[in-house]
Amino acid sequence: MKVKFSKEFIDQYKKADVRIRKRVDKQINIFSKNPMDLSLRNHDLRQEYEGQRSINITSDWRAIYREVKFADDEPYAYFTALGTHSQLYG
Repeated sequence: MKVKFSKEFIDQYKKADVRIRKRVDKQINIFSKNPMDLSLRNHDLRQEYEGQRSINITSDWRAIYREVKFADDEPYAYFTALGTHSQLYG
């Protein structure tokens, strides 16, 4: 699946520790090949993130995205947020 990133996601990525950035790169690579790979724990979100999904970066870090599809184009994942569980949901 094609992947795109919001400015906010990129800003959060740049602020993250280098170990987290490497893990994000690894997980996004897995995601682009198979969005439902079990290691990602890809799942729907509710409440303020209704209509979006989350993948695990580490046991605590998450990346939030929504699937976007235009008329004739292949759908892509638009990643909008990156952070720890408490930063995103707390």
